[in-house]
Amino acid sequence: MAILILEVECIHKLMDDGTLGPEKVVHGYPEGAKINFVTWSHDGRNLSFSVRVEEEDNKISKLRVWIADVESGEARPLFKSPDIYLNAIFDSFVWVDNSTLLVCTIPVSRGALPQKPSVPSGPKIQSNETKNVVQVRTFQDLLKDEYDADLFDYYATSQLMLVSLDGTVKPMGPPAVYTSIDPSPDDKYLMLSSIHRPYSYIVPCGRFPKRVELWTADGKFIRELCDLPLAEDIPIATSSVRKGKRSIYWRPDKPSTLYWVETQDGGDAKVEVSPRDIVYMENAEPINGEQPEILHKLDLRYGGISWCDESLALVYESWYKTRKTRTWVVAPDKKDVSPCILFDRSSEDVYSDPGSPMLRRTAMGTYVIAKVNKQDESTYLLLNGMGATPEGNVPFLDLFDINTGSKERIWESDKEKYFETVVALMSDKIDGDLPLDQLKILTSKESKTENTQYYLQIWPEKKQVQITNFPHPYPQLASLYKEMIRYQRKDGVQLTAKLYLPPGYDQSKDGPLPCLVWSYPGEFKSKDAAGQVRGSPNEFSGIGATSPLLWLARGFAILSGPTIPIVGEGDVEANDSYVEQLVTSAEAAVEEVVRRGVVHPDKIAVGGHSYGAFMTANLLAHAPHLFCCGIARSGAYNRTLTPFGFQNEDRTLWEATNTYVEMSPFMSANKIKRPILLIHGEQDNNSGTLTMQSDRFFNALKGHGVQSRLVILPFESHGYSARESIMHVLWESDRWLQKYCVNGTSKADSETAADGESKTLAASGGGAAPEGLSSDGFSSIPRSLL
Repeated sequence: MAILILEVECIHKLMDDGTLGPEKVVHGYPEGAKINFVTWSHDGRNLSFSVRVEEEDNKISKLRVWIADVESGEARPLFKSPDIYLNAIFDSFVWVDNSTLLVCTIPVSRGALPQKPSVPSGPKIQSNETKNVVQVRTFQDLLKDEYDADLFDYYATSQLMLVSLDGTVKPMGPPAVYTSIDPSPDDKYLMLSSIHRPYSYIVPCGRFPKRVELWTADGKFIRELCDLPLAEDIPIATSSVRKGKRSIYWRPDKPSTLYWVETQDGGDAKVEVSPRDIVYMENAEPINGEQPEILHKLDLRYGGISWCDESLALVYESWYKTRKTRTWVVAPDKKDVSPCILFDRSSEDVYSDPGSPMLRRTAMGTYVIAKVNKQDESTYLLLNGMGATPEGNVPFLDLFDINTGSKERIWESDKEKYFETVVALMSDKIDGDLPLDQLKILTSKESKTENTQYYLQIWPEKKQVQITNFPHPYPQLASLYKEMIRYQRKDGVQLTAKLYLPPGYDQSKDGPLPCLVWSYPGEFKSKDAAGQVRGSPNEFSGIGATSPLLWLARGFAILSGPTIPIVGEGDVEANDSYVEQLVTSAEAAVEEVVRRGVVHPDKIAVGGHSYGAFMTANLLAHAPHLFCCGIARSGAYNRTLTPFGFQNEDRTLWEATNTYVEMSPFMSANKIKRPILLIHGEQDNNSGTLTMQSDRFFNALKGHGVQSRLVILPFESHGYSARESIMHVLWESDRWLQKYCVNGTSKADSETAADGESKTLAASGGGAAPEGLSSDGFSSIPRSLL
C-alpha cells in the first residue's frame, strides 16, 4: 500500500504493521507547478497527474500529463511531443492497463478561436408550433446562440490518444466532445460517451444528445450502445429522469459485462406505472444475437447497485415524494433465486439507517462488496454507518449476516470525547472472502479541538496505529467553545444547532456577545424525522475561506446550522407554510441562545448562502423582531423568476401561485426594515440563482429606502474562488457586521426611525473581543484561512 501526500509532494509506503515507510519525494516536474487529477496505475507502480505552470505575462500554461515512478519518485512528461496538451473540460485521462493511458487531448488541428460575427446573420428564433409541453428549471450558463455553440465545440472537443509509458502514441476515433472514457475491468474494451449536435439554448449540456459507443482497448470500433436524443422535455417533478438507457456502467465483478437502467414511465414521476424502472445486463459482445437480460424490476426510481459476485448484489430504489427507500438482495447470475427486500425504510429516518456495505478492491482494480469469513456457514457483510442517535452521531461497523439479518457490532466510535469514522477497508490483498481475524480498516479521529488524524485498526487485537500527525490548521482558535444545543419549536418539533463561543470567553466578565446565525432550511415529510439529531458534538470545526466561524476571532458567538425544518406531512405541501415554519424555527433558536445569556438580544445577525440567502431575506421581512441585520450570498428572492420549480418544489407558479408569491422576499421588500448585504457572483451558474435575482431585489429594497448594499463579484460563479473575491467578501461582511450589529443602533431604536433615514453609526472598528483575541480586523486569523 502507498499513500500520496500532495502537500509535500512525497510518497510513503504503508507497511503491514501500520507504520509509514521511508519518504520518497516526487521530483522532476517544474518548480511552482500546479498538480491535479492524480491517479494510480492498477499495480500501484506509477502515478499520473496533470501539470500546469505560470508562463510569461502571468499566463497559465495549458495542461500536460506527467507520470511518476513510485519506486524512484522520478517524474517526467507522458508525451514526448511538446505539442500535445490535455483537454480536461469533461473527462481527462484513465489507465487502460498498467502501461497504457487513454488521454483526452486538444486536437492538434483545432486551429484559431472562432471569432464572433461583427454582424448577426439573422434573428435568434425558438419555436413551439408543435405545441410540445416543455417545462424546464431556470438553468444558467446556457448556450445563447450559434457563436456560443461554436465556442463550446472549440473548447470541449477532444482527440483521444492511447499512449504507452514508453511514449508510443496512437490516435483513437474521431475528434468529438467526449464526456466519459471508461475501460472494462479486464482492460479489453472501452466505453466512450460523447455529446453532439443539435444543441439547446434552454437546457445544459448534460441533456444534449448523447452517444455511447464500445471500442476495443487497441482502438477498434465495435458497436453503438445508444444515441439518446436531445432531452429538453424531462418533467420538472422530482424523481423524473431522461428517457432511454441511462446509468450505463461495467459490472465490477465481471470482466466485461455492461448494465444499465431504462425508465418505463417515460421519465415522468407523475405517471403511475409498475414497474417504473428495469435494470438490464449484457455482455460487451453478445454471442449469437442474445438479448439484454433483465436483472431486476423496480416500482420506485432506480438508485444504483452495489455488486459482489454472481450470487449477490444490492439494488437500491427510492422515491423522494414519500422519502421511501428500499434495498433489494439479488443473485445476478442465479435465476432460481428470487429477489428479496433487505431494508425498507424512510430516507429521512437517520436513526434507522443500517449503514452501507464496505467495498474491497479486486485484482482487476474495481471495487465490490466485501464478504467476511467468520468460520461458519453464513455470509457476512461489513455495514459502515454514521450511527445517528439523539445524542449525536456515533459511527459504527457491523458484521451483518445477510441470510438472517442479525448483526454484531465489531467497531464503534468513541462517544465521550472523539468522533471517529471508518474511511476504507485496507485488507484487500487477497481474492475471496476476507478472514475476520485479518481485518484492517482505515479510520479517522477528531475532537472539538483536535483536527482529523488517520489510524489503521488491525484485527484480531484491534490494534490502533496512528498514521498521520497533521498540525492544527488554525491554532488561534484551537480552544474555541463548541456545544450542540437542543431546543423545541412551539409546534413541538425538536431542533438542534451548534453554538460556538470565542476562545477565552468568560460569560461573567464579557457578558452577552453579538451573534451571527448561519443556516440553510431543509424539507421533511414528518415532524419526528425533522427533529432527529444529525451530526456529532465532537466533530472538529473545519473553517472554510468564508466560514461564519471566522467571526469567532472578532468576538462573535456563532450559531451554526440551526435546524430549520419545513415539514409537510401526508399530502400537505411543506412550502405552503414555509414562512410560518421559518419564523417559528428562528424564534426558537434566538430564544434559546438569549436564555443562556451568551448572546445580546439586540445584536443578532442572520446570514446564509444560496437557499440560506433566500431564508435570510425572508427572516428580515417577516421576523424583524429577531435580527438586527443580514448577509445574503448568491440567493434567489423572486420565485416568479423560477416559475417551473425551485429547490424541492415541483409545482409550477401557475399551480401554486400563492405559495410562490408568499415565499418571495422580493414581494415583501417593503416590509424589510433591517440592513441587508447582498453578495453575488457575476456569472452564477446555479439553477434559479441567476445574478439578476440580486440586482432586482436590491432595486426593490432601494426603492423602499432599505439600508442595503449589493456586491457583484467579477468572474465568480455560485461559490467564490479567487483570493481577491474571498478577501473582499470577508471585508464586506465584517464591515457590515461591525457597523450594523456590533456598533449599530438597537432594534428598538431602528424600529422607530423613519424608513430610509441614514443613521450616524460608529466607525467600523473591531467589536468587543474576549481576552486573547485581536479586535483590529482579521489580524488574529491565520492567513491560510484567508
